[in-house]
Amino acid sequence: MNTPLTLRELHAIDELEAVAALFEEIWGSPPGGSPVNPELMRAFSHSGNYVAGAYENGRLIGASVGFFAAPAGDVLHSHVTGALPGRAAGLALKLHQRDWALARGLTRITWTYDPLIRRNAYFNLTKLGARPVEYLPRFYGEMADAINDGDESDRALISWDLAAHPAPAATAPAGAVTALADRDGRPVVGRDLDAPVLLVEVPADIEGMRRTDPGAAKDWRLALREVLGGLLAEGARVTGLHDRTRYVVERTTSLSSTG
Repeated sequence: MNTPLTLRELHAIDELEAVAALFEEIWGSPPGGSPVNPELMRAFSHSGNYVAGAYENGRLIGASVGFFAAPAGDVLHSHVTGALPGRAAGLALKLHQRDWALARGLTRITWTYDPLIRRNAYFNLTKLGARPVEYLPRFYGEMADAINDGDESDRALISWDLAAHPAPAATAPAGAVTALADRDGRPVVGRDLDAPVLLVEVPADIEGMRRTDPGAAKDWRLALREVLGGLLAEGARVTGLHDRTRYVVERTTSLSSTG
């Protein structure tokens, strides 16, 4: 049986230094290379923003940092969430974050993630019911941590409607057309990107591919930027994740009236 987790907001500088050290461990960053430093976390926490940790038997195993975003009074932007594997701390933190936001009258939480990483897509879209709304090329510039080193920092901005519930696994609608497919580890862009419903596949393990075949990893980055980024820029909507491997993307039909 898993040990119950304790989740709470963090304020003391020693707690925030422990968060920075945990983030360095998770991201494989050098000392002082945490995605967010203790001083900034202290400022966020003191000014009423979201800084929280997940503890197992008194040991910090996950943490999350967020701040109020535009439009004011509506959105919390979750800047970074990290957790050690195998304890479900990531999900516990997002649910804690949701309760925190609802208690303050907020309706949405946004964050960014790498849309090439399948497990993150499944967690965000299927387990939480959030949806990507914008593709952001090279969003963080060059990143030198063990997870991102050697790749460009494209991200998808995801929006979580706090009234939403976990979504059932998406099915591929009849007539859906493959816009991006995996063929022997390489991306293949489809020919009909104007179809009303499209499937956009991502590789099984992009993080491993960055180490073993960086050329293929770069091809995937550019292909997803072209296909998913292009579709979102045109106003298409990601409506789910099919078989944990393919984004389901639907084009919206704009209706016009005359009179």
